[in-house]
Amino acid sequence: KHAAAIRAQARGEGLLSRNCKMVQRLTFRRRLSYNTPSNARKIVKTPGGRITYLHVKKLGSVPKCGDCGCNIQGIPAVRPKKLMSMSKSQKTVSRAYGGSRCAQCVRSRIVRAFLIEEQKIVKKVMKSQPKAK
Repeated sequence: KHAAAIRAQARGEGLLSRNCKMVQRLTFRRRLSYNTPSNARKIVKTPGGRITYLHVKKLGSVPKCGDCGCNIQGIPAVRPKKLMSMSKSQKTVSRAYGGSRCAQCVRSRIVRAFLIEEQKIVKKVMKSQPKAK
């Protein structure tokens, strides 16, 4: 037994090496040491074989329609700082109320306005008909 232990020690094996493996300790890469949303991180393995933290940015929220509250298509979900550097064409949709209201709500607004105008014309015609008789 003693000779086997000496040979194992020469190979770099200790008494615990057969049962468990040493894990690499991780340290924060920034000063903030609390588990806050801005300090979110995931564990990655670098090309050099080291295990390290990779800080993950917070997700942006998708712009919502002001009428129905559904997500507006065609506008990316990014953080406000990224929105500042984006061009106007990337932040809006090229139509009336683009970037503020969804397509279905814009369509219903246009139809509603058209029907109200038609109703006004019908009322005007109905008023003028008794005078003709």
